[in-house]
Amino acid sequence: MPPKKKKKVEETKDLPEVEEIEEVEEAEAIEEVEDAEETAAEEAVAPAEEVPEEEIIDERIYTVPLRRAYWTGSRLRRSNRAVRILRKFVERHMKPEEIVIQAEVNEQIWSRGIQKPPRRIRIRATKNSDNLVRVYLAEG
Repeated sequence: MPPKKKKKVEETKDLPEVEEIEEVEEAEAIEEVEDAEETAAEEAVAPAEEVPEEEIIDERIYTVPLRRAYWTGSRLRRSNRAVRILRKFVERHMKPEEIVIQAEVNEQIWSRGIQKPPRRIRIRATKNSDNLVRVYLAEG
């Protein structure tokens, strides 16, 4: 194949059009700055109307035995079962309507992979006024 020939393009500049474009861009930039100032003023008002933190009714620290997770038929289901055992334990002890397990607890259970979850884990369970229980790692 023969090489393609490049076409010569003549550059024509119309100065009035360039100036109009610059003026429009400047006007848009000024409008954006004004909009940003308005939103900043609105955001300054928002923190005064803060939503109060949820009221914690009950807080308990437990050591949850997860050794039953090792009794599964397959080694490849142990961490999944450990999470289910944790949920069942919290349901039995806290009587919640809903349970939320924080990511740090899940990461602790899965830290050694699917085949070797920890034999026990220390948690802090908090219950709020809506009967929602949140499960955190206990410090220490």
